[in-house]
Amino acid sequence: MIRVAIALGSNLGDREQHLRDAIAALTPVVHNLRASTFHSTAPVGVPGPQPMYLNAAVVGETTLAAHALLDTLLDIEASLGRVRPFANAPRTVDLDLILYDAAIESSPRLSLPHPRFRERRFVLAPLAEIAPDWRDPVTGRSVEELLRALGE
Repeated sequence: MIRVAIALGSNLGDREQHLRDAIAALTPVVHNLRASTFHSTAPVGVPGPQPMYLNAAVVGETTLAAHALLDTLLDIEASLGRVRPFANAPRTVDLDLILYDAAIESSPRLSLPHPRFRERRFVLAPLAEIAPDWRDPVTGRSVEELLRALGE
């Protein structure tokens, strides 16, 4: 079993229900799943005005290879109505593979750990609730340390 951390976000429709549905869809492939509370956050790095986001994180274990897990995340997004008319468009649900055990990978399709998670409070705050001691394999810093480094 491989430990995984996944970030969830939604800013269209019933955001809370979209996150709940995504978590339910993850349970067959992410075992011993633990979810953070939901965090309402302002949009970051998106074009034009967008609705507020609801963010969360889950951790658990999987037998899926990283690319197979990514495919599953994309399938779940599509099944919950995610469309991609342009980069960073509003979305019913967004699922990002943040950490895949201690894997470090950089390919056109998948970067592990997620390349921007260290700069994103909306990822680190929920993740710190459920996995504060998980170490970033690149920096060696814990999730909690990365969150503190962002300051207020």
